[in-house]
Amino acid sequence: MSERSNRIVFVSGLSGSGKTTAMDALEDLDFYCADNLPVPLTPQFLDLCANSTPPIAEVALALDARERGFLAGLPAVVAQARERAAEVLVIFLDCADRVLVNRYRETRRVHPHSPGGSVEEGIAVERALLAEVAGLADVVLDTSELNVHQLREAVIRTVAGEGAPATVVNLVSFGFRYGPPPGAELLFDVRFLPNPHFEPTLRPRTGEDPEVAAYVLTSDRSQALLGRLVDLLGFLLPCYDDEGKAYITVGVGCTGGRHRSVAIAEALAEAVRTLGREVNLSHRDAERQA
Repeated sequence: MSERSNRIVFVSGLSGSGKTTAMDALEDLDFYCADNLPVPLTPQFLDLCANSTPPIAEVALALDARERGFLAGLPAVVAQARERAAEVLVIFLDCADRVLVNRYRETRRVHPHSPGGSVEEGIAVERALLAEVAGLADVVLDTSELNVHQLREAVIRTVAGEGAPATVVNLVSFGFRYGPPPGAELLFDVRFLPNPHFEPTLRPRTGEDPEVAAYVLTSDRSQALLGRLVDLLGFLLPCYDDEGKAYITVGVGCTGGRHRSVAIAEALAEAVRTLGREVNLSHRDAERQA
């Protein structure tokens, strides 16, 4: 191996323990993720990452016991990685047998180490195969009592610590006439606010126009709404941080998505940014015909 990388994370564990969720969490932390790479190819792969342009500084590799013949070489690979990287972390995901059995029964999947037998037999075989890998682990996470959100949070906190990224707010204005944005966690209906559509001089413009925004925002009702929305997001966003949620989508809707929702979304975005949050703002329907 040549150049030094910044961070390398190895993720292993029992089938059904949550490796996919763990790797998704690492991907959200901007790690370059590779799943089930054969252990003998790992040094070459890490060299390619380090020597790419620009270098890939943070790499996560998922390993499992389906590579029976290759796992014996893992200790040497981890030792080499520790020589070439500023930080190497081996995470092993464990889980109680009874929970694994239930998960397999719920999904009706066949255990990879017991395709013709019982899930219990497959778990026993896999535990034996992964015993040495578990012994290499810097961190063992027992996922028996964790749902996918809690596991994701545990992985993010393990890897990022206090540097875990804050939840990003994707703020979208829209018109109910065209349907709400798909996948939005929060939707706010502002159709009760003063409507510039009925003012001939304002109708052709959008809520980004200062005069339109002033028409919408100067009422007591609008100011009260904004204050309550900021307070609500101020409460919710730290909760989403604790859950390890990468982003939330917040929709603000009026009838056509051109005036009221745009003005409120603009004002809300500015207020949320003062809370120290990254906000991505878009006006989905503002340019549709009034």
